[in-house]
Amino acid sequence: MEIAIVGTGYVGLVTGTCFSETGLTVTCIDIDKRKIDMLNNGEVPIYEPGLDDMIKNNVEKNRLFFTTDIKEGIKDAEAIFIAVGTPPDEDGSADLKYVLSVARDIGKYLDHYAVVVTKSTVPIGTSEKVRAAVKEEILKHGVDVEFDVASNPEFLKEGDAINDFMKPDRIVVGIDNDRAKKIMQRLYHPFVLNGHPILFMDIPSAEMTKYAANAMLATRISFMNDLAVLCERVGADINWVRKGIGSDPRIGHKFLYAGTGYGGSCFPKDVKALIKTSEEHNHPLEILKAVEDVNKRQKSILVNKLIDHYGDIEKVKGKTFAVWGLSFKPNTDDMREAPSIVIINKLLELGATVKAYDPVAMEEAKRILGDKIYYANGQYDAAEGTDGLFIVTEWNEFRLPDFKKLKSIMNENIIFDGRNIFEPDFIKDKGFIYYSIGRKTIYG
Repeated sequence: MEIAIVGTGYVGLVTGTCFSETGLTVTCIDIDKRKIDMLNNGEVPIYEPGLDDMIKNNVEKNRLFFTTDIKEGIKDAEAIFIAVGTPPDEDGSADLKYVLSVARDIGKYLDHYAVVVTKSTVPIGTSEKVRAAVKEEILKHGVDVEFDVASNPEFLKEGDAINDFMKPDRIVVGIDNDRAKKIMQRLYHPFVLNGHPILFMDIPSAEMTKYAANAMLATRISFMNDLAVLCERVGADINWVRKGIGSDPRIGHKFLYAGTGYGGSCFPKDVKALIKTSEEHNHPLEILKAVEDVNKRQKSILVNKLIDHYGDIEKVKGKTFAVWGLSFKPNTDDMREAPSIVIINKLLELGATVKAYDPVAMEEAKRILGDKIYYANGQYDAAEGTDGLFIVTEWNEFRLPDFKKLKSIMNENIIFDGRNIFEPDFIKDKGFIYYSIGRKTIYG
């Protein structure tokens, strides 16, 4: 079976590579020649653990191909996946120009039956727009080519995407006829053998499922972050509260960690898009509006703690601070909507100097932040000569630092921990002033 994936961003590249691992012949297509040249030369344009080895293996076995030629790429494909970006528009809605552009290109060159599958995260009703765009191009050329559309949203966690794809909790497929269903069943047959369920449903429900899932997870994060602020004010510890409520099987432990807010490519834009959709249908989702407001506020919480520590905003001017962690989460170089960007920009606005380090996101940070900060060669280089340390991303290498060394190289021994990776009593014994999220301040 041959398939095509249009778009070699995070979702497209992981999807195409993992499908090829099951024995399918996959052609990945992108208009970005630089990216395709990189892939054909054995270079991977994104950071995802294990992806480079899997790509190399399937290229060597002639199951995975990369091209900029969409006509050639889709010529024998039984399923054509659209996996291009849907960035937020100015009003918060998802911008569908890339999705619909691909749909028109498919219609222009399609000469056989295929299922056109929307893999990108798109608003409810997009599949019908894709169908119309494909059909319009087919009619322009006076040919009679049948096709179907389907919705197959992705549920991949950056940093663990390969495991998520190969061992999914569930596979959601929106279809509207048996012919498309049979092709999607064949496509996902290897996963059924491993006991992973395929949930076939109507197309609008599949489109809504993706947004609903991300909105629910974002809600849990913002709820805990909002609760963490109250915990500090009443003398409670958010970590104990998390354990207490997470032990209830109706709630569970996942996505109950307080921090500096969510970021990345999915939650921020998907929450905005769902809010916009709800307003367009005259049913504003008030809870999601609050989720977004709390998240925006939470990204400033560490800097607010810094200002409170000095008691005067002017005292921050001229200070130097270390930032450990730039990506929005560990095991990725993705900095889209990352709390680190907000924190760093606020520190710079206050007149401070920033020294930053991240295990994999340094090049991405240089692209986003330019020469406004110092890019350290390691975590201790970042901390040397600083007046405080901000821990923004919970990379493993930050969990057990040499505190004796830190104390000797920092001007002031203050830690602002945005991920609660240390135990307060432990830090107290090390002689640091320790600010965390939803717990009392420790003075060592």
